[in-house]
Amino acid sequence: MAPVKKQVSSDSAQYCVIAAPFGRLGIWTEMVEGSLMLSGIEYLPASATLVSPQNQLAKEAEKQLKAYFQNPHHEFDLPIKSSGTEHQQKVWRNIQTIPVGKTKTYGEIASKIKSGPRAVGTACGANPYPLIAPCHRVVSAQGIGGFMKENSPGLYRQIKLWLLQHEGAL
Repeated sequence: MAPVKKQVSSDSAQYCVIAAPFGRLGIWTEMVEGSLMLSGIEYLPASATLVSPQNQLAKEAEKQLKAYFQNPHHEFDLPIKSSGTEHQQKVWRNIQTIPVGKTKTYGEIASKIKSGPRAVGTACGANPYPLIAPCHRVVSAQGIGGFMKENSPGLYRQIKLWLLQHEGAL
């Protein structure tokens, strides 16, 4: 599978790829109004080529992500670029309140924010900051549920299972 890289509109964007226990993570950083911000994280297969972080924020993101892989209770403290629709942001903020080791269903989140479960699932699939806004903690009422309806659903499902096991939610 050839991963599709997120499109970032800025000429100042930088991309790196770091190792993760379940494969690789792509990290986007970019200058936003004079400040370096995290503009995206993407799950990649283990076959993706590693690319060293080239700026301080990317190096800090790598450090914090590795800390999370050692300790699922690690709290991220990274400047992130605002993105998404108002609805998506509401879903992502709500997901950030789910404690490590716990899950909520798409329906529970939908009920809380006065939305529909499918709309919550769509917002999860569009999340540019997985792990920081931990959509893997959102599950179906009938089981683990879908995860990132992109090119390789098997890969993303395996990542979701790994993350939930890592956090003690399975």
